[in-house]
Amino acid sequence: MEPYVLGIDIGTGSTKALAIDYGGKVIRSAQHYYETTNPSQGFSEQDPVKIWEAFKKCINEITIATAQAPVLISLSSCMHSIILLGETNDSISPLITWADTRSEKIAYDLRTSPTAEKIYRETGTPIHAMSPLCKIIWFRKNAPGIFEKASKFISIKEYIWFKIFNCYEIDYSIASATGLFNIAKFDWDQDALDLCKINSSQLSKPVQTSFVRTALSPSASSLLNIPADTSFCIGASDGSLALVGSNAILPGVAALTIGTSGAVRIASASPIYNFPSMNFNYLLDNKIFICGGAINNGGNVLDWIFKTFFQNPQPDEKAYKHIFENIADVQPGCNGLIFLPYIYGERAPIWDEESCGVFFGIRSYHSPAHFARAAIEGICFSLLHVLEHIDTPFAPIVQLNVSGGIIHSYTWLQILADISEKKIQVVTTGDASALGAAVLGMRSTGIINDYQLPSMEQTKLIEPGSDNHVYKKSYQVFRGLYNSLKDSMHYIHSLNC
Repeated sequence: MEPYVLGIDIGTGSTKALAIDYGGKVIRSAQHYYETTNPSQGFSEQDPVKIWEAFKKCINEITIATAQAPVLISLSSCMHSIILLGETNDSISPLITWADTRSEKIAYDLRTSPTAEKIYRETGTPIHAMSPLCKIIWFRKNAPGIFEKASKFISIKEYIWFKIFNCYEIDYSIASATGLFNIAKFDWDQDALDLCKINSSQLSKPVQTSFVRTALSPSASSLLNIPADTSFCIGASDGSLALVGSNAILPGVAALTIGTSGAVRIASASPIYNFPSMNFNYLLDNKIFICGGAINNGGNVLDWIFKTFFQNPQPDEKAYKHIFENIADVQPGCNGLIFLPYIYGERAPIWDEESCGVFFGIRSYHSPAHFARAAIEGICFSLLHVLEHIDTPFAPIVQLNVSGGIIHSYTWLQILADISEKKIQVVTTGDASALGAAVLGMRSTGIINDYQLPSMEQTKLIEPGSDNHVYKKSYQVFRGLYNSLKDSMHYIHSLNC
């Protein structure tokens, strides 16, 4: 068998691995899931040991299936996670995920403070409850006993890296999503550390995303069933690498992903700052910024629609096919029904943890299919709202390279094309972040010269249709609804706290 590279994405719901040959062809794949618990309102926690087990299983499954070890393993990981470790390197907190909103009041106070814009510009990270910056401050104020015992504050990727190499290192990309890292100096930001009242020794050593290690510990070599001299590239964040895996490192092209949540991203030689909308500016490497915005409400909204409107908490492929057939029969604009999809609060571009979902314009003739289509349109409107803040006249976006669960529905893709008025290129090669990790690893070790592979195949383009005028009118209403209802949303939120 030909040599291969293993790209692994340590995600929020599962760890995914793709074995890829030097031309970019996917040879094997593996995926193992783990659960998220919500012990209190706003809490989102995981067991890092279970994620380590899933990571090991993915590697073992691939090496057994291929009967050989990979030449290189390169890592992608979800952003904004944090674990507190004690003096003996054992976790003294669960893994806190990006979706955890317990620090929403801290984020709001910081976001409205005189130093907010300075912190945002220095770190490139939106000031939100998702960020480790706000989570650490929460621990200091609300769990001082745990905070005082913490010798390290690390992400899930650092946790796994330590398991393999017994050292604490963090790539620039994951670091740039913490709210603690200065994206101009490539080092920890002193202003952010002062807010947390921690020092840089409590954080990992920042390294470039191309950083490679070998010499696994004997125990790691045995557990992973690979030679001790197997090369590991530390890699980057899932969002940055999704852009690579979507083949979107090109002018005029943006990567759009809809999975549980959603995001729009472009590659840029410099940050794109916009404090009101707080575009993120994360690093892919020391020369390329990934700029854009992420939304909380994507496929999870469709799951909620299935559960709430169709009494189906675990829809199968047949159920998805049926609902999209019904949606296709509903006129664009849903006969005046508009949905603000903020049922899980919202990140970009409104950054409001206290926002909520709203169906507006309900009439007696609206059926469950209308509500389902309005939900899909609302998600697309949210992504357009993000897109507007990075789509400039100087570098206009003409094409969206789309990945994630959305690609399985032509109806959803056509709605997105019509609403965004952009060409849609569907990315079909496995998991975009895992693929991007493999590409970055091959580039880092000289196997390839850039962020492109010969066989990064895509399907034909989906062109915008003729329904744009309907969506433009609906979008105008959509844009005005949040500002009109914001105070009422916050009041309702306060009643439920």
